Amino acid sequence: MKCFLHEALTYWGYAPRQCIIDNTNLARLRRTGAQAVIVPEMEAFAKQYGFEFCCHEKGHSDRKAGEERSFWTVETNFLAGRSFESFNDLNGQAFEWATVRMEHRPQGKGRLIPAKAFEHERSYLAQLPGHLPAPYQVHERGTDQYGYAAFDGNYYWVPGTQRQEVKILQYSERLKIYLARECLAEYPLPADGVSNQRFTPPELPPPPWQPKNRRYPSAEEEKRLRALDPEVSRYLDFALESNAVQRHVFLRRLLALSQRMTPELFVKSVQRAHRYRIKSLQIIERIALLHLREGSVELPLAEVDEAFHQRTTYQEGSLTDPPDLSIYQD
Repeated sequence: MKCFLHEALTYWGYAPRQCIIDNTNLARLRRTGAQAVIVPEMEAFAKQYGFEFCCHEKGHSDRKAGEERSFWTVETNFLAGRSFESFNDLNGQAFEWATVRMEHRPQGKGRLIPAKAFEHERSYLAQLPGHLPAPYQVHERGTDQYGYAAFDGNYYWVPGTQRQEVKILQYSERLKIYLARECLAEYPLPADGVSNQRFTPPELPPPPWQPKNRRYPSAEEEKRLRALDPEVSRYLDFALESNAVQRHVFLRRLLALSQRMTPELFVKSVQRAHRYRIKSLQIIERIALLHLREGSVELPLAEVDEAFHQRTTYQEGSLTDPPDLSIYQD
């Protein structure tokens, strides 16, 4: 909410004296309407922009009808017929649509043009200071032995050799890493959905080390499992279709299980697990033991080199005294 208001007000450079809101818990601490008490944090935030939050009375939802109607305009005018490559692309197109196209387009029955209306209303608004600090959140993070600080699923390299606790200031579009009030690095926020990536300053060479707790992909394990048999591939499609299992851990442990038994036994166990919709690796292992007890799968015979009598180590060991096993007779 702070980031939205900061971006909007600094773009126009002016703010009204009052900001009418509904009785939302984002800014209201308790009570409603004229008796509402605003959250102290939001009250201090509004003060530096020269306005105050005011909640409308309970049951007077028509006070915000104009803004609720704008949602319909966005859905039927902006979103209709458009395509977006990413959230950044969507936000860029929305910004251009709201500040260029809609600003000079007649609105409503009175055919009011927002740009001309703003020129008239500017004298009644409070002009903002030349510079206002952008809102941010503070996060305490540790630095691993390789110099990385983890934040929101990604890893950011902290320049220097000190491996201490750092403060990460999260802005709407970037991160700043501070140590003892000194800004060590600044990174743009990655696109939505990006995770498990490492970031380093562009002016510095990337370090050769990986973060301590970085998750490694399991594409190679999945490829090897699917190459075993089509039944295994169909089972993976079933097991990985939802978030019920941890993908990387499941694939690695399933591959390790396949290496502990013959391919024939593993395929039969996985096929039966698929039939009964089982995703537990412990139960798959019990299914394999059940096949062995039933005798449906024969264990492979161990390969023995018949020429082991000719080995030097065997011949030297044959000349030693036999061990004393009398202690086991009691």
